[in-house]
Amino acid sequence: MDIVFSNSTLLFKQQPLVAPVRTVTVTHRQQNIITSATTTTTTPSKNQLLFGSRTNLSLKSYNHTLPRLAIRVRCGASSGITEITESEFPNTVLKSERPVLVEFVANWCGPCRLVAPAVEWLAQEYGDRLTVVKIDHDANPQLIEEYKVYGLPTLILFKNGQEVPESRREGAITKLKLKEYIDTLLDSISVA
Repeated sequence: MDIVFSNSTLLFKQQPLVAPVRTVTVTHRQQNIITSATTTTTTPSKNQLLFGSRTNLSLKSYNHTLPRLAIRVRCGASSGITEITESEFPNTVLKSERPVLVEFVANWCGPCRLVAPAVEWLAQEYGDRLTVVKIDHDANPQLIEEYKVYGLPTLILFKNGQEVPESRREGAITKLKLKEYIDTLLDSISVA
């Protein structure tokens, strides 16, 4: 039986009955260096472990520049989130009659992808009380500088063209905490 490790996937492949051999290949990518280790074990006895005494290990490192995967999360019409640019910001956010939650994100940001489903849920759940927009950090540097966005993702609530005091939230957030955050902010601006 062959066992092949590839990232986090474990694959089993049945070998023919003639001369059974076990092979383990582990490939690891870190900072554009591929490290590959292959272990081959001859047929073990019943009392021998998979990685027993008859193991040959070869380790090879290749220094190649690997292509960077670009993952772009697009929001469809059904999600309730609109992706806007610097030119759309004044009309969409500052001149809006409804409160607007602005989410500053980037394609390369892991926490941004982590909170995306919660923000999409929020846009659908609070669609009657709140507008949710998304702004790409890399494509809108003037907004990033103007609103001093230092961490991603950043959430800022706007009402009547102004940033709501105490509304800035940076970093990943759970769905429950996001709901508490929005409920508190919407209650505070409805009273004011």
